[in-house]
Amino acid sequence: MKLSITKRAAPALAALAACAAVGSAAAQSAAPAPITGNAEAARDKVSMCIGCHGIPGYRASFPEVYSVPMIAGQNAKYIESALKEYASGARSHPTMVGIAKSLSEQDIADVAAYYSNLK
Repeated sequence: MKLSITKRAAPALAALAACAAVGSAAAQSAAPAPITGNAEAARDKVSMCIGCHGIPGYRASFPEVYSVPMIAGQNAKYIESALKEYASGARSHPTMVGIAKSLSEQDIADVAAYYSNLK
């Protein structure tokens, strides 16, 4: 059976196709913009980091005694990756898991930008 489009249906089908194309383009352009870290915005977010990571030679005693790494000057992508791993459970330090889970994606990017700019 051969389908034929009547002259009355053709404009409606063309309009429908145009709407579908616009909707598809809008859905593709609605992808979230990449998150960019803002070191200045992190100044109010790093207070929970300074107590351990801001003291040279600091050794923490929970859950065991270990040397806390200095993160000033560390690569931002590394800091972001580490925080995301703590938040996901891929890394398992209890204090860091709790802190990382409290941070948004923007907070993580901001904190990483802040510490990567310190020397």
